[in-house]
Amino acid sequence: MPRTSPAVAFDALMSGNKRFVAGTPEHPNQDAARRAELAPGQNPFAVVLGCSDSRLAAEIIFDQGLGDLFVVRTAGHVLGAEVLGSVEYATSVLGARLVVVLGHDSCGAVAAARAAVEEGFAAGGFVRDVVERVTPSVLAARTAGLTSDSDIVDEHIRHTVDLLLDRSRLLSGQVEAGEVAVVGLGYQLAGGDARLVTSRGDVPGGDRAGS
Repeated sequence: MPRTSPAVAFDALMSGNKRFVAGTPEHPNQDAARRAELAPGQNPFAVVLGCSDSRLAAEIIFDQGLGDLFVVRTAGHVLGAEVLGSVEYATSVLGARLVVVLGHDSCGAVAAARAAVEEGFAAGGFVRDVVERVTPSVLAARTAGLTSDSDIVDEHIRHTVDLLLDRSRLLSGQVEAGEVAVVGLGYQLAGGDARLVTSRGDVPGGDRAGS
């Protein structure tokens, strides 16, 4: 699906998720012919910045195959220079038209950040860096009066989308030009469904100005 529109890319992703939830995945683009086709180069239609949680494999939950998704994963989908560079590479060089921030319920990074804020829990090693990057989302949720785990996860998804656009002038310019859309999706571990939490750009069910 090279150089498609953000809306078509979003529809392809969500249609794949519906197949996954229904238990009727097509497992597209996973054969030897596809492997050979991609050997000279790639043109993924979307870049997914997801949590590293082992239950959140993007190609599986969106029923996609080789060359369809450019996937970046960090614990708690936290941002660093490497992540920003990877996302910019996917949209500006590879032609991905959709950027997805993929969060999920029962997120350990969010739970650890909440424990740090509410109980003074201090993580050790480099885990502490991850927790500190999630903490602003927990604090923002508290300020807004949000207390449930699901609401805090959604706030963290929105915060990551905002950070992407605030820190990447290239990406924000692509969104303003209508070339790329950025969406935040919340994944339910038990049900397998991904729902739209927030969006920037022109996608079905989204909001050009964001939500």
